[in-house]
Amino acid sequence: MIEENNEKFRLFYGMSSKTAMDKHSGGVANYRASEGKTVKIPYRGSVAETVKDLLGGIRSTCTYVGAARLKELTKRTTFIRVAEQHNEVFGS
Repeated sequence: MIEENNEKFRLFYGMSSKTAMDKHSGGVANYRASEGKTVKIPYRGSVAETVKDLLGGIRSTCTYVGAARLKELTKRTTFIRVAEQHNEVFGS
């Protein structure tokens, strides 16, 4: 967790990022290049709140399709796999 201008953020980084190498390996070796990204995301509260939101969405979905249990979702819906979508957080 970091704080800037009274706003809280979480840092997420890959293990090949400069952030990870600085933190865990003493920096990026001269013969290497950092390959990962470090992103700063506004803090939105505890994970418990996110889980509550997810569960609420799943309950609504079950209500919309008439499924009394999670295992009924596959019988009452058609799932479509999405191969590509735009990601605004980790986009290039």
